[in-house]
Order: sequence, then C-alpha cells, then structure tokens
Amino acid sequence: MALKELIQYLPEVKKPVEKKLAFNQKLKWTLIVLGFFFVMYNIKLYGLSRNALERFDFLSTILGTDFGAIISLGIGPIVTSSIILQLLVGSGILSLDTKSEEGKKLFQGIQKLGTMFFIVFEACIFVLMKGLEANPGFESVVIFQLILGGLAIMFMDEVVAKWGFGSGVSLFIVAGVALQLFIGLFQFVGADGSNCLINFGETPCSGRILVIIQSIINGDPTSALLAFAVILVTVLIFLGVVWAQSLKVEIPLSYDRLRGYGVKWPLQFFYASVLPVILVAALAANMQLFGSLFETWLGRPTFLGGFQNGQPVSGLAFWIGSPNLLQAAITGSLLTSQIFQAIFHILFYAVFAMIFSIFWVKTTGMDPAGQAKNIASSGLQMAGFRKDPRIIESVLSRYIFPLTVMGGLAIGLLASVANLLGALTSGTSILLAVMILYQLYQNIAKQHSLDMNPTMRKMMETTFVRHESDYA
Repeated sequence: MALKELIQYLPEVKKPVEKKLAFNQKLKWTLIVLGFFFVMYNIKLYGLSRNALERFDFLSTILGTDFGAIISLGIGPIVTSSIILQLLVGSGILSLDTKSEEGKKLFQGIQKLGTMFFIVFEACIFVLMKGLEANPGFESVVIFQLILGGLAIMFMDEVVAKWGFGSGVSLFIVAGVALQLFIGLFQFVGADGSNCLINFGETPCSGRILVIIQSIINGDPTSALLAFAVILVTVLIFLGVVWAQSLKVEIPLSYDRLRGYGVKWPLQFFYASVLPVILVAALAANMQLFGSLFETWLGRPTFLGGFQNGQPVSGLAFWIGSPNLLQAAITGSLLTSQIFQAIFHILFYAVFAMIFSIFWVKTTGMDPAGQAKNIASSGLQMAGFRKDPRIIESVLSRYIFPLTVMGGLAIGLLASVANLLGALTSGTSILLAVMILYQLYQNIAKQHSLDMNPTMRKMMETTFVRHESDYA
C-alpha cells in the first residue's frame, strides 16, 4: 500500500483529454521534444574538468546521449529500470498482474520510480568515479545538472508517448543515428580541430564521402576501398532490415455480425519489435561504461573489462564487443581472437534478445491470451469457428511463442552481424533506426489517413483494431 501511495505522488505528464489526438497536434509535440533534445544535446556541463567518457562516444548513439552534455545520462536510466523490472516480473520474483488496468499503472509507476533512482545513482557514479570529473568544489553542481538532464529526458519520453508519435526513447535513438550518419559521411573537421577542406590534399578528412574523393586524388586505393565498403555495408544493412521488417504471419479472421467479410490479423516476424535489441545494446553499453568507471576508480581492470584508449582489451567488455571484421579482412589484419570475439558477440546478442523478447511479450499483454481478448472485443472471430476467445487463444498460441523466440533470435543475430561489419555507426543503431522509422511511418500514415478522410476514420474505428507496442 505504501508503494502505491508513493507512486500516486510521482510527477507525471497528463494524458490528453481527447481520446485520439489529431495528426498535426501529435506532429507538433514530437517536433517540439526533438528540438529540445538537440538543444540540450549541445549544452555542456558547467564545472566539468575532464570528460573521461568521451572515449566511449561510439556508445552514445545507443544511449541517446552526448557524454559531457547535460543529457549525459541519456536513456540509460529508463532502459536500466525497464530491464530490471522485466526480469523481476518475468521470473516471478515480483508479482504483478500486467493484464489488469491497475497492474499496468503499478508497473509503470514502479518503472518511473526505478528510473528516478537510476538517474540519481548514475549521476553520482559518473562524477564520483571521475568518468565526468568535476573541478574542485563543483562535484555537487555537476551532479545536479546531470539529474536535471536525466529528469528532462524522462519527462520528454513521457510527453512523446502520450502526446506524440511512438516514444521518446525511440525518437532520441533515431535522432542520434541520423546525426552520426551525417557526420560519418560529411565530417570535414578532424580530431585536432583542423578543417580538411582548407588544405584538401594534405589534411586527412574523416567523412567517408570526402575520404573517397581525397583517396582518389592522392592515389590511395586501400583507403578509398575501406570508405566505400563502409558506405555499402550501411546501405545493405538498411535494405536488409527493411526486408526483414516486412515478414509476417497473417491470421484470417471474420466478423461475427457481417457474414462474408473478414480481415487478416498480422503477426510480425519481429513480434516483440525493436525493444529487445534496445535492451541488449543498452545492457552491453552499461557493462562497458561501468567497467571503465570501476577501472578508473580502482586503478586496475575488473572482470567487467580493461580498457585502452576507450577500447576494451580484456574482461567481459572485450568479449561482448564487436571487432570490425570487414576492415580487418580488407587490410589483412584479421586475428583468431577477433573471430572468437565475434562468435561470443553474436551469441550474447541473440540469446539476450530472445530472453528479453519473451519477457516483453509476457509483461505487455502481447501473449496469446491478451491478443485473443483484443480480437474478441473488436467483434472478430476465427474464420470457420464459433465465437470463443479460447479458440482464438489456442490458434494464436501456435504462432506467437515461436515468433517471439525466432524473432528475438533473428533480430539479435541481425544486429550483431551488422555490428561486426563496421557500418557508419553501429549496426545495432542502424537496425533500431530503420525499424523505429518504419513503425513511425506506419503510425503517421494511418493517423494522417484517418484525419484526412472522416468516412475512413469512422470505418476504421468500428472494424479495425490497431495494436501498438508500448515502449519502455
């Protein structure tokens, strides 16, 4: 009871009064939050002396952050809270009936409470363990800024979930991936701050398009091939994910009141959507971050890993890391240790993506019983059978669990292989961005069509059921 009373006093973003918001209103709030995200992305922490986490810039896209900025915590606290809560509920340690309305509210309240705890905890850890080292006397100031930034991310995620399209977690990941892709293609400022366009023939560029042009001018075919291979791999990953996203199983249903009419209920191959990969990628990123923090704090490597120049060289962080196999193969520097590292990386992603898929389906009402209830309440039934939710559930059981397991394994496999090929940004980031944008496009297209055509809106409201995944 004390926990329920505490959750009632937690600050929250109010839901809109309207049952369904208009397209323009959703778009407005989504763009407002995106604008605030980019503004905060460029606000640096006041009182910061040294940014030891800057070497982990390759993890920033997954965590929706920019280390050294006021939003250095990114989506880490949100995802960490979600992972722990799902494991507790999925394993039965924490008994919550997520199928009831009260159970869902309690689940979301505990998740928000956990997010707020991890915001404070991670802010203190980042500063006290000198990942984000503050100037003498400014430790509390930097921690306070990190907490403010973490709370802002949490509430912006809630605004998008209730007033916009999709979720803030997804939006921040897509924004980060888009920025990294643009930088990876057209970056003309080097690590030392020099502008390669001023002295194009001698100053090396980092943007792959510019590298290709520069390599052709300087007669360096190896560098041109590497840059071209990175762009090609990125394009192939995009196309592969779009194709895989279109795979689905369609269950034929009929209307109990309209004889001769029916619809097909789609079950996507990636049934649990992108969330399992978000959780796995965030788990791996947190392991590497905290491994580095503990190494800096203790002055020696731990079982989480040892690091050199931001790259893991030992421990768990090394084995779950992703070597650039394509670059190693082109340059002839492929090592046996990299092959074993790649195998462990694939197994880690595939197995944990499958586990998180199962937990997510069981805790969000996407299981056969929950889907059967949705179908029956919409006036649909299995074609050729009498109207009985138990019959619908039995038929769905043949597909949902296999799709959950196979889809989780497949999406983990796809993400890990994409990581190993060395795209412009991490393969996981690209996969997440494509799948999030695909779902966002479907959501926006459906919303737009309903707003533009009142007749279609009325028909859709009475004959179709829209199923949306509620991201953590």
